[in-house]
Amino acid sequence: MKILILGGSGFVGSHLVRRLSREGHSITVISRYPNAAKHLEIVPRVRIRVFDPYDIDRLADALSGHDALINLVGILNESGRDGSGFRKAHVELVEIAVEACRKAGIARIVQMSALNAGQGESHYLRTRGEGEQRVRDSNLQWTIFRPSTIFGPDDSFLNRFAGLLTISPVLPLARPDAKFAPVYIGDVVDAFVRALDGREHAGEIYELCGAETWALRDIVEWIAEQRGMRRWIIGLPDALGRLQGRVFDFVPGKPFSSDNFKSLLIDSTCSEDGFARLDISPWPMSEKAPEWLGEGHQGRLGRFREGRRT
Repeated sequence: MKILILGGSGFVGSHLVRRLSREGHSITVISRYPNAAKHLEIVPRVRIRVFDPYDIDRLADALSGHDALINLVGILNESGRDGSGFRKAHVELVEIAVEACRKAGIARIVQMSALNAGQGESHYLRTRGEGEQRVRDSNLQWTIFRPSTIFGPDDSFLNRFAGLLTISPVLPLARPDAKFAPVYIGDVVDAFVRALDGREHAGEIYELCGAETWALRDIVEWIAEQRGMRRWIIGLPDALGRLQGRVFDFVPGKPFSSDNFKSLLIDSTCSEDGFARLDISPWPMSEKAPEWLGEGHQGRLGRFREGRRT
């Protein structure tokens, strides 16, 4: 197949591009920034095109001759606080992608969404739900994936907490009892590959959860244990958690935000087993993540170099 990917240079996209290449597919990755997808240039059968995907005519032209579009674009925080950044990434771009597919005569679209899309108070979840609705209202052959938090060697979830634990002996934690079912990146990639293979997946929504459910506090404590660190994790009551989010709204890079706090008010766990419907047995985080989590960056780099020599 010839597949065009939006968001192909990110965490999920980079893993998916490599897997699709190994499967023999031809992939076009669209990026606004010349250096964003540079690490994918060495992957066989991958073409990088640099332009603004919000330009519907250029996107439709790039789509010509392809068999499917995969949209992985998503943000966890916006520069402002009014939801406009989330709306642009999660709704406006989806509308453009759907219309570009129509213009190019592409029938197949696979959309990355999130668990609890359309629920709760957060701009993130609300716009995820609106984006889903735009895909579902189209006349395209669509498939939607709703994963819980995704983990892997180069993720921004486990590694972010590992970084925070490294620099601070005390970590105040909002919503410490919020539940997650962390899902391994390799299993998510498997789901996308299988969904592309057959028409039976068109018109389907798949919730993707790992084999274990964790409280947020337990995840952070487990990371500290894997890294051999003794740390004090302080669970904050919701009033202080909300305040923490508001304060971090003004911290560069927004490691946490008031919108993140609102998302945490709903547990990120599945109501149905999408992996079972795809005949995939997901990895438990407690079994998969120790392969790299206890090593730290230098350990992973050394293992990568060793693999290159063999």
